[in-house]
Amino acid sequence: MSKTAPKKTRVTALLAARAAHTHRKAWAAVFAALALTSLLLGAFTLALSSAGLGHARVERYADADLVVTGDQNTRFTAKPWGSKPETATAGLTERVRVPRAALKTVRAVPGVRAAIADEVFPAGVDGTEITGRPWDAARLGSYSLLEGAAPRRASEVVVGGGTVGVGERVTVRVAGTDATYRVTGVAEGPRDAAYFTSAEARRLAGHPGSVAAVGVRADPGTSTSALYARVRHALDTAGAHGVGHRADGDGAGLRVLTGDGRGGAEFLGAAPARSGMLALLGSVTATVVLIALLVVSSTVVQALQQRSRELGLLRAVGATPRQLRGAVGREVGRVAVRAALTGAVAAVPAYVALRALLDAQGALPPGLELPLPPWLLPAPLLTAGLTLLIARVAALIACARTAKVRPAEALREATPGNARRITGLVLLFIGVSSAGTATLQHGEAAAAAAGAAAVVLVIGCALLGPWIAEGAMRVLGGRLRRHGGPAGHLAAANCTASARRLGAALTPIILVTAFVSVQLAAGATMTHAAGDQAEEAARADYAVTAAGGLPRGTLERIRETPGVRAATAVTRGTVVLARRETGSPRLDRLPVLGVTPEGLSRTLDPAVREGALSALRPGTVAVGRDQARDLDVGPGSKVTLRFGDGVEARLKVVATYDRELALGAFLFSRDQLLRHTSSPGPDRVLVAAPGGAAQALRAAAPGARVTADPGPERLDPEDRALGEVVSVAAVGAVGGFTVIAVLSTLSLITIGRRPELALLRLAGAGRDQLRRMLRLEAAATALTGLTVGAAVASLPLLAFSLSTARTLPHLPLPQAALIALTVGATTVAGALVPAWPVLRGRYPVR
Repeated sequence: MSKTAPKKTRVTALLAARAAHTHRKAWAAVFAALALTSLLLGAFTLALSSAGLGHARVERYADADLVVTGDQNTRFTAKPWGSKPETATAGLTERVRVPRAALKTVRAVPGVRAAIADEVFPAGVDGTEITGRPWDAARLGSYSLLEGAAPRRASEVVVGGGTVGVGERVTVRVAGTDATYRVTGVAEGPRDAAYFTSAEARRLAGHPGSVAAVGVRADPGTSTSALYARVRHALDTAGAHGVGHRADGDGAGLRVLTGDGRGGAEFLGAAPARSGMLALLGSVTATVVLIALLVVSSTVVQALQQRSRELGLLRAVGATPRQLRGAVGREVGRVAVRAALTGAVAAVPAYVALRALLDAQGALPPGLELPLPPWLLPAPLLTAGLTLLIARVAALIACARTAKVRPAEALREATPGNARRITGLVLLFIGVSSAGTATLQHGEAAAAAAGAAAVVLVIGCALLGPWIAEGAMRVLGGRLRRHGGPAGHLAAANCTASARRLGAALTPIILVTAFVSVQLAAGATMTHAAGDQAEEAARADYAVTAAGGLPRGTLERIRETPGVRAATAVTRGTVVLARRETGSPRLDRLPVLGVTPEGLSRTLDPAVREGALSALRPGTVAVGRDQARDLDVGPGSKVTLRFGDGVEARLKVVATYDRELALGAFLFSRDQLLRHTSSPGPDRVLVAAPGGAAQALRAAAPGARVTADPGPERLDPEDRALGEVVSVAAVGAVGGFTVIAVLSTLSLITIGRRPELALLRLAGAGRDQLRRMLRLEAAATALTGLTVGAAVASLPLLAFSLSTARTLPHLPLPQAALIALTVGATTVAGALVPAWPVLRGRYPVR
């Protein structure tokens, strides 16, 4: 036994080495597919790891040892069916304030050298937005004076470098009120910052009983960890909680931040964006892995199927199943190792390119740091191992039949059996059912059901490939014979006789058409529908905006201006909706609008279906039609929501409306939404008035900017830019996969047909006739794949668009043309280029 085992190993190694050398051209396509798989898996692994290590950048609190802030997370606990309670968590994008009493508690902790109250409030200088803070808090970020002195009086201010000089006077607008300050100093740090005395900053912030955060500096010799424990214990003993009423089970205790966590007190949107980025990258990575499995398996199987007779002959002359599997495994392994390592090396620059694209498109929120430490760079080597495993499994699947059957039967070409047909039909039924389920869903649930339907339908079509090809040739064969001449007769006969071979070529074309169409059309449909709704809702002729707010009474003065038909003040914010999905808890953060309801339909028409927006006031809410359907509410019902600062409220529904894709799922009274918005943007008033009213509006709103024909009001999801960039990357990756798959499959098929083409030449067929035959075959293949792929994509897309946007699917014509041109060019290249050696010259060459 010990003597025969090394002998079998030597035989296996010899077979693998000879086969790899002989069929190196066939393995080139497998190498490309495996290298791309390793590259993409490595790049997305780096992206996921970097996002997992991500944190908010530490700027304002870089010199603080600790930062005490409110709990910027909200939680919802529910018990799924027959399971233990689960808790969902979502980040809050509005500041949860700290009670001023906590400042005294922290100052009394041993080891605290200084506890400094920080305030952050929006202001405006000459129409430019700036941030106001107390000068004492500037020490927390090491923002020292470049020139001048610190402010000592309420009428003095320090400004960021490069704005105004020491001794000059500057008018600052806060909450619509203008005040003139003398500049006593210029500080390093942000240019858009202004620093006041502590008392003046507290007055301007407008929250006398609370502070934005507390920065803590330790005594010399006191470690950060020891001070953290003391401050944490003191706050817990005092029972300190964030400001505002939270939901039951949603703890609002104060948080003590250290290290990189300190940045979370400054960039409130960084942590929620990081969570969304992790979820998005995880979903895309799973999709890429699935596509990679399909493409790599298909490529490896096709490469080995072209040699099925050779493998069968090895069985017939005495090779054992174990030797055959070992030889194929070693042969694939030789290619896979090199390909996986090549892709792993290229994964790092691919990730760097992805990061550069995210930065260039502004897809990352301000302050989010995505580190890439050196110890993370070898991570693609792990995904290279996964790529190697995928290749070995695909090889075992490809040679399974040849290794199992008797040697005499191994030389026969296998025909698709009934089990394959039944499985394919069952998958088609499941896919259609999943698409039907999507019509009953809304939002992410509809998108998930549509995506699952597309994947299942593609797999079903892959199994039914030979029968799809046979049916397509029954439709196209007559036209090829009538209009293609002798070449058309040859093309129709060949496609009909080789339905299984054509089915293998159709699979990657159907895959790229269906997947890319679904990915591109889903986002384009939502964007197009939201844009249409925003245009339909827009009624305003002017927009009046002012950094730092409009003076008190400005809205009334605008309404009293001659010719003004209506004026609506608008502000933006967020809410968190707690609900159950299949029994599990879920928290959705949604962008919303706050409006003044008087004359709203003349400036911003939400298309009310039930109720009246005139009843919109604090304590009430209007709900979009689809959201109302999901929540089963209508006028007179109650709905419980959490505002962006975590405060829970039970609100009465006064109306439902149609245009929620543009205006958000909820409309609030502006006064109510402002109470829960920590840093509202510039005031914006939409005005319906005849042309030529701009001068009168400027007079009614001193210091404001008046814009004629303003752009439509539209709310976009927070992660829209990120989702678009990642989707483009995913579509490009899948497009690259499928181009390789189409090229490799058709190339291997054409290489296997070289003897057939040579025989046709010897029988009298001309080179031009054979080229035309191959072009017609490629056209039939591309047309069939595009048609079936479009049909596969149309079902889930139609279900998704009707349930979510109530429109037909929308795919921009340039994108549709690009898909068709890519498929057509790749198919023609895969069919013609490998046949060139046979078609050149006077005499055929195999």
